Amino acid sequence: MKKISKYIIVALLTTVGIFQSCETTDLDIRVSPNELDPTSGDPNLQLNAIQLAYVTSINNLSDIGGELTRIQYMNGRIYFNNYGGGTLSGTWERTYSSGGSFDDQDLGIWTNVDGLIALDAASEVDYSFHVAVGQTLKAHMLMLLVDYIGEAVYTEAGDPVEFPAPMMDDGAAVYAAALSLLDEAGAMFAANPPAQGATDFFYDGDTDKWSKLVNTLKLKAHITTGNTAAFDAVIAGGDYISSTDDDFQFQYGSRALQPDTRHPDYADDYTPSGADNYRSNWLMEYMLNTDDPRIRYYFYRQSAGTPGAVDVDGNDVDPNEETLACSLAVPPVHYQESEWAYCSVDNGYWGRSHGNNEGGPPDGFTKTATGVYPAGGKFDDNDFADEDADSTVGLGKGGGGAGIEPIILASYVDFWQADNAMAKGAADATIEAFFRAGLEKSIAKVQTFGVLDPLGDLSFAPDATEVETWIDGIIADFSAATGDEKMNIFADQYFVTMYGGSVEAYNYYRKTGYPTNLAPNWEPNPGPFPRTLLYPQSEVITNPNLTQKVDLTQQVFWDTNPASPAFPAAN
Repeated sequence: MKKISKYIIVALLTTVGIFQSCETTDLDIRVSPNELDPTSGDPNLQLNAIQLAYVTSINNLSDIGGELTRIQYMNGRIYFNNYGGGTLSGTWERTYSSGGSFDDQDLGIWTNVDGLIALDAASEVDYSFHVAVGQTLKAHMLMLLVDYIGEAVYTEAGDPVEFPAPMMDDGAAVYAAALSLLDEAGAMFAANPPAQGATDFFYDGDTDKWSKLVNTLKLKAHITTGNTAAFDAVIAGGDYISSTDDDFQFQYGSRALQPDTRHPDYADDYTPSGADNYRSNWLMEYMLNTDDPRIRYYFYRQSAGTPGAVDVDGNDVDPNEETLACSLAVPPVHYQESEWAYCSVDNGYWGRSHGNNEGGPPDGFTKTATGVYPAGGKFDDNDFADEDADSTVGLGKGGGGAGIEPIILASYVDFWQADNAMAKGAADATIEAFFRAGLEKSIAKVQTFGVLDPLGDLSFAPDATEVETWIDGIIADFSAATGDEKMNIFADQYFVTMYGGSVEAYNYYRKTGYPTNLAPNWEPNPGPFPRTLLYPQSEVITNPNLTQKVDLTQQVFWDTNPASPAFPAAN
């Protein structure tokens, strides 16, 4: 995770010209600017630090959310062992400024927001834009800490003198406090304050877009907690992320050295020694089975076939103990009863199944790599079938890593509206309209990434008619289905849409239990599915008021479902 953090932080710092600007080189200091008198700090540096901390933590939480929901590959069979006390230590420290530093720079959110508030009050210059951005990101991170841990510090946070060992606040109380922070930020954005030279990594100082994000974060809170009336009230106001133009995301670059600004997944997979990460077998197999139009953008195949499966020409591929040991294994009983591949997915989609903890074989130039969306890799145009084509990963190939970190996209909000409509018992036509809109926005956005790969043959991409026909088929299947089958169609497509930005997938899965058709863990008895993660060990060892949990079964206040291990059903 430190490696991922490094990529993001360096990319962000490059965006603000840190290596060219005399002003921003002050970030490379040995004393945090937050330890100075508030009126002596540089508000632009403090805002940079807030954004750095936030994006790094979002990347961390997205990885965890994706792993637990099969959107990404999870390495390790036992949940409790996989997600130890250090899993969220960095996110906690970056939120509360309690040691969350990188290269001697204080990256904490809380201290910097407090510093900006004090500086704004003491200065004749209007720094309310800085404060509003800080409060918005702080509010989102507080909600996410509750989502992933179950509680968070709020009342006693930010005052180490009076509260050296702060007590946790109840999750519901923290959510309420976060909504109040969003109200404050929204009021400041409504006044259209000047950016005062600040570098805004997300919306380039556009307060209208920030206002939409504020309200969209409220939608996030209301859909998670099931508050349909409050959700409807925000929608009625019309000021939320409803267009792809307003998507909340971070843009990476393509520079490989001094500094590396590429998407971290690209940096891991497009190397001289081949791909490093594994893609999720469940996601690839589901998208293959449904002929999803996004599959060639999400994944780049380096092989025509996976050992133990069927290749693109319909021929059986021999098992290979060296490159894919499990291709010789007999699936355990619980996988024999599953509809999913235990080890090998057809058509060259070479990844790993949930919980597979085998070692690292020499498969860097055979396994499936991250694609052109969202990581800025290669578009999959079957170049593995052309002996003269450049059919493997490598430095600079494809889009060079100039992808994005999806955080909250307009397509997600459409799925939230469909979910909210279902919760109210709305007419099928209403639900289907939102569902369709989410698919349309997602596929349209994903397909724009094809041009990032200058050598990609986009004739392999589905055209507009094929996409429309495919969406019609998904909606028709959804309309005809009932019960779990209906909910699985919706949830499966929601998960596919969140590829690369899976923070909310973990919440949806615990809130609803869907989809129930996820592939099982490799381990027959992996332990209870994590309803929340452990407290950050870095806080536990320094805070005598905090005792570490003994398991992962504590539920968030909004998770009112049966206790683990009975729920969720797929686990």
